[in-house]
Amino acid sequence: MALINQTNEQYYEGPDGIWNSLDEDYGNYQFISLKDIINNFVISYVGEGKIISKIKRTDIAFHAQRGIQEFNFDLLPSFKSQEIEIGPQLYMVLPQDYVNYVKLTWTDNNGIEHIIYPAIKTSDPLPIVQDSDYQYTFDSNGEIIYAQESETLKKFKTKHRDESYLKNNNNGELLDQHFLGGRYGLNPENAQSNGVFYIDQIRGLIHFSSDMVNRIVTLKYISDGLGKDEEMTVHKFAEEALYKYIAHAVLSTRINTPEYIIARFKREKQAARRNAKLRLSNIKIEEITQVMRNKSKQIKH
Repeated sequence: MALINQTNEQYYEGPDGIWNSLDEDYGNYQFISLKDIINNFVISYVGEGKIISKIKRTDIAFHAQRGIQEFNFDLLPSFKSQEIEIGPQLYMVLPQDYVNYVKLTWTDNNGIEHIIYPAIKTSDPLPIVQDSDYQYTFDSNGEIIYAQESETLKKFKTKHRDESYLKNNNNGELLDQHFLGGRYGLNPENAQSNGVFYIDQIRGLIHFSSDMVNRIVTLKYISDGLGKDEEMTVHKFAEEALYKYIAHAVLSTRINTPEYIIARFKREKQAARRNAKLRLSNIKIEEITQVMRNKSKQIKH
């Protein structure tokens, strides 16, 4: 049975019959759904005379979803993005399906993205309210009262980053003033004027420095691929690797499975994962050739 069940007109115009009206599913042929993964696994691996004689479909679904999660973290070239304008409050809410960030950028008037780097030497601690004697204050239930915003965060948001010291690294007074890198000069992590951010994992917020106000910021992040039903797909280059992952996971959790069988499928899983990573790396010889033309340039230190 053929895998394409649409005409060219249905594919390009979508359900409403209007070209590029955002209801189409362009490029969907490169992915295989979770339902098809489970069906294909049952056909190939489950049954009399096969490696797995009997198993519940829910068990296969569980291991398939775990495989999709693991593949999205470090194998599948899939990440999501959100673009917002930073307001006066200088924060961005983490997306609902956020797991980890890839990078944050701001967009200039030419549409070019500039990387925003993390501020690793600040945070947003829970601020305890103190009285005039610096003692903690408590509510009627005897619990500590916390302020809405910490002093650390207030100073981080109100401090305007002076870009002059970034443009004059030989000025000794400016280096002393900002104490960047001590006696050895400017730290490379601070040698940029794109702004900084830090992520408050407890509150689920991304805080930005004051120079980011009214800038267009893009967050590119990793999800686990299980947020919605339509997201639970796998690239066909990684399809075999997911079958091997499920088979190894099922066999390794069964009490009477011989160790040599588990070891065999562990090796096959690793080999299939390696092949999938090579295929998904999407290396093109023409692009490598173009990059390698720089090899004749002299790098000065």
